Amino acid sequence: MLTAMREFDLLIAGAGAAGLTLAHSAAGIVMPGIGTPEIALVEPPPGARRPAERTWCFWERGPGPWDGLLTARWETLSVVSPSGASHEQAISPLSYKMLRSRDFEAHVRAGLGPNVHPYTATVTAIDDGTDHATVHASRPDGSRVSFRAGHVFDSRPRPVPPRARTTLLQHFRGWFVHARDDVFDPATASLMDLRTPRPRTGVSFGYVLPLSSRDALVEYTEFNREVLDEDGYESALRRYTGEVLGLRRFTVAAREQGVIPMTDARFPTRAGRRVFRLGAAGGATRPSTGYTFSGIQRQVASVVRALERGRDPLPPVPHRRRHLVMDSVLLYALDSGRLDGAEFFARLFARNDTRDVLEFLDGRSALGRELALGVTTPVAAMSAAAVGRAFAPLRPRRRTR
Repeated sequence: MLTAMREFDLLIAGAGAAGLTLAHSAAGIVMPGIGTPEIALVEPPPGARRPAERTWCFWERGPGPWDGLLTARWETLSVVSPSGASHEQAISPLSYKMLRSRDFEAHVRAGLGPNVHPYTATVTAIDDGTDHATVHASRPDGSRVSFRAGHVFDSRPRPVPPRARTTLLQHFRGWFVHARDDVFDPATASLMDLRTPRPRTGVSFGYVLPLSSRDALVEYTEFNREVLDEDGYESALRRYTGEVLGLRRFTVAAREQGVIPMTDARFPTRAGRRVFRLGAAGGATRPSTGYTFSGIQRQVASVVRALERGRDPLPPVPHRRRHLVMDSVLLYALDSGRLDGAEFFARLFARNDTRDVLEFLDGRSALGRELALGVTTPVAAMSAAAVGRAFAPLRPRRRTR
């Protein structure tokens, strides 16, 4: 069977948050010597290879490009300690924002210009080259198609996870609940409610994003090595909503679930002379939090600037090296049991301005502020973890179930 060949300036493999953001941002640029680029957006057919519908949350200073699509936003956050003490604080000029993937996807797809060409096909191989790369793919009917492009941006999950000293999983299930009574404060989001059972290592917590006085996304989350089964997540959510939040009369309108690797592995963004990795596959996820959306926005902005200037569009890893080292120590401390995760996070937020913590977690803090944050954590436990981590070997990462 003959293989059809298509020619493009840019090719994006995968249409999750990273792929769609790049397609949206690059569609209107002008590239030196090329003009408006012709862009292929290649994604697999509906099924297991496509990302499930999900909720993205991030914090941002002032207005942002996706504000018109937000499901909700909050200017006040709370963290509840294991004892029940609540640390609640306004975070202005920051806002904590919630964006549903279905709204983002619908908006981006509807606005793609005529120079963006979507293809439903599963990428099977990418061949790098001096002047272009060639992407081979299989259509749903089994026929083959190939694409030649000056630059290829691969946002698909990496087939072989890189080696790491520590890899935890941020795994969670959420219920979109509707209560019969006014039980939620729509002005305040609960970032971490640590009144949940403590696992042997790592940490667990509840997460409440109120959409109205009667509607909220309520999640149960763990940071550790093993995911739960169906009954485990459901019983944890029943216990959290009933025993901790005291919710009695409510219905579950929808569910969401996810697993995010929290790892100190290195994620090179160059996969070849003309091939680059983008998004979670390119290190956009912050290891200590699992947040990815903001990192993707910074990566894409850098790529677009480089394309407009005719430079090598290598996506940056959007986290400073010292922050990645700090995150690695924290992951090792949680995984080894040297650190009580619930007490660590409760103490971090109770003894610091929430905005300072968020600026650090977003990679925008100054070194002096970071040192001030550091002395409010369990210094002895973190120091021991730093020593242990220095001698820990790199291990292959297991595939996530």
